Amino acid sequence: MPSITPSDRIDGVVLVTPDIHGDERGAFIETYRRSWFPGQREMIQGNRAERTAGSIVGLHYHLHQSDYWYVIRGHARVVLHDLRQGSATDGHTLMLDLGEVEGGPHNHLGVYIPPGVAHGFASLSDLTLTYLVDGYYNPADELGVAWDDPAIGADWGLTDPVLSGRDQKNPVRADIEPMWQPHASLRTT
Repeated sequence: MPSITPSDRIDGVVLVTPDIHGDERGAFIETYRRSWFPGQREMIQGNRAERTAGSIVGLHYHLHQSDYWYVIRGHARVVLHDLRQGSATDGHTLMLDLGEVEGGPHNHLGVYIPPGVAHGFASLSDLTLTYLVDGYYNPADELGVAWDDPAIGADWGLTDPVLSGRDQKNPVRADIEPMWQPHASLRTT
């Protein structure tokens, strides 16, 4: 049985360590199963991101969409930050290393990210990340907060990262307009 563990740092975030079945031919790993997240909406789209070492993606957030991330190859430093006003974990930041963590084997950790939790990752090596989402692309629900906001206090493991133009323009948390501010009433189940 895989290990399905709710985060003790941010409400609604779930960490998954799947079972690994291997023999002399290699390995089989079930990276996602719908039944691991009872009460959540069904994931309806799968995406793949290829990133080069030294880049940061994020911090992004959605008011209406959940994500499930799994690193296939490489090493990602994932940063999650609860933006949901009124949440018991509002303002908490969680950092996780996914994939082929330096000095060790692939940890095969997956992470479920609910709406209202800002999420991003640093490519500490060239990497491939797959992610499932429970909503189709909606530009009105593609929001962001500054990756280097001191109020978030993220340790990305990089200095002078490569960022997209969009991510360079994201506001600090204190400057998020009220209409784009997540609230605890966002679904976490």
